[in-house]
Amino acid sequence: MDHGISVIIYPVRDLDRARRLFGEWLGTEPYADWPSYVGFRVGDQEIGLDPNGHSQGMTGAVAFRRVDDIRASLQALVDAGAQTEQDVKDVGGGKLTATARDADGNIVGLSQEP
Repeated sequence: MDHGISVIIYPVRDLDRARRLFGEWLGTEPYADWPSYVGFRVGDQEIGLDPNGHSQGMTGAVAFRRVDDIRASLQALVDAGAQTEQDVKDVGGGKLTATARDADGNIVGLSQEP
């Protein structure tokens, strides 16, 4: 099943400032507001702010495509020439994420719901 792009995560250095800016830009309050993540919902799209993103190698926004089998999807990207940036990890509540870097240095994300 094709779930499309479900989340776009932005690495931020100043979470309070970013929360205010993105709240204004998106015209809504965050649905999740934790020291490690602030998330906004706009329609079916989630926009997230990650204050740890830069220290984890994020250099810009990363779009996450929701998939049914994250391990198979990550392997398919590697087979197509990508390199694993971050292997599959549970980010809470059973939600899994992984990222890969293409030949041009772009990072693409995968997510799997529990």
